[in-house]
Amino acid sequence: MRAEIISVPTEMISGELLDTNAHYLARHLTTLGLDLHFISQVGDNLQRISEAVRNALGRADIVFLTGGLGPTEDDVTREAIATALGEEMHMDAEAEHQLRAFFAARGATLPERNLKQAMLIPSARAIPNPRGTAPGWWVEKEGRILVAMPGPPAEMERMWEVDVAPRLARQAGEGVIISRTLKTIGIGEGRVDEMLGPLLKSVNPTIGVYAKTDGVHVRLTVKARGREAARDIVEPVEAAARRILGDAVWGADDDTLEGVVGRMLQGHGLTLATMESCPGGLLASTITDVPGSSAYFKGGYVAYTARMKMSLGVRAELIERHGVVSPEVAADMARAARENLSADYGIGITGVAGPDELEGKPPGTVHIAVHHSRAPEATSYTLNQGRLANKRRAVTTALALLRRTLLARNPSS
Repeated sequence: MRAEIISVPTEMISGELLDTNAHYLARHLTTLGLDLHFISQVGDNLQRISEAVRNALGRADIVFLTGGLGPTEDDVTREAIATALGEEMHMDAEAEHQLRAFFAARGATLPERNLKQAMLIPSARAIPNPRGTAPGWWVEKEGRILVAMPGPPAEMERMWEVDVAPRLARQAGEGVIISRTLKTIGIGEGRVDEMLGPLLKSVNPTIGVYAKTDGVHVRLTVKARGREAARDIVEPVEAAARRILGDAVWGADDDTLEGVVGRMLQGHGLTLATMESCPGGLLASTITDVPGSSAYFKGGYVAYTARMKMSLGVRAELIERHGVVSPEVAADMARAARENLSADYGIGITGVAGPDELEGKPPGTVHIAVHHSRAPEATSYTLNQGRLANKRRAVTTALALLRRTLLARNPSS
């Protein structure tokens, strides 16, 4: 089935909001055997949304809309769908009852303006939304399906997972598309493509290589009559790719580098401490994004000045001799963090986030070290992609270096 996504509202057109809903849906549609052909963004305008709906229904079997289901005057997605389909809206008694109950449960009175959220057209059925006041619409007409969901991601994702995706899966029957993503780090996109050359000629599964912020991803996509058949096709190709890429593969699908490293630490009963300057605490924040990270993360210091580094035990003579931005200071930061917090491993990061030089060193210069019982592991690079990207790259590189160090010590990880 051909699918299309239409995202509302105006804030996306103006760049105030990122279209995370379309990204979420695009990732999930393939698993249901839906081929996504178009994604569009439309402002809060009745005529333009209606036109977008008519165009989409003319070329797709199923259309997804997100946003514009709120109670305000500029929320006109319902009205636009009704106009595009030539149907009149009416008040749905059950939807109105649920709406009033939603407000009553919170000790509030339903504003009259919110009643528009209980409206339906004859070809639509309401999709429950326990996380908000805007029910979705499931519309079937003339062999086409249209699904309208609220814009807030938490509401849209819950509606998709609990109601929309299961219903689509039942209608899709046995035809499915399954994707498997292998995540690598430490080798470039071109090199990964070269290494996988013998596999890239495959037509089912197809194989794509993509550069991402956490390394290079390899996506295997297979079409089959059922999930069991799809797995039988993709598994041997995945195994071959893993053999070729070796330890460069750090995870798959929804894995995160911080989660993988955390599991390695926890699995071996090891602990970690950090001291960072240029990332400004982003490393510690990323590590603690993982639930249960308190089992292995002792704590982290944001040592932004030379004085603070020295107060935490970084040796003044190293700073005087090599400068704050140096591999020697990064290694001593890792050592000091590890010793201060009695951790098994320490990470130190120092560098120049930008946009200005520091100690005559250009923005994007970063030195990272991992300290443990043996000599520290270290890496250095200069790559200026802008202040925020420089910080993120430093964190990713530090986690990758820690993973490499753990693998060297515990090859079975």
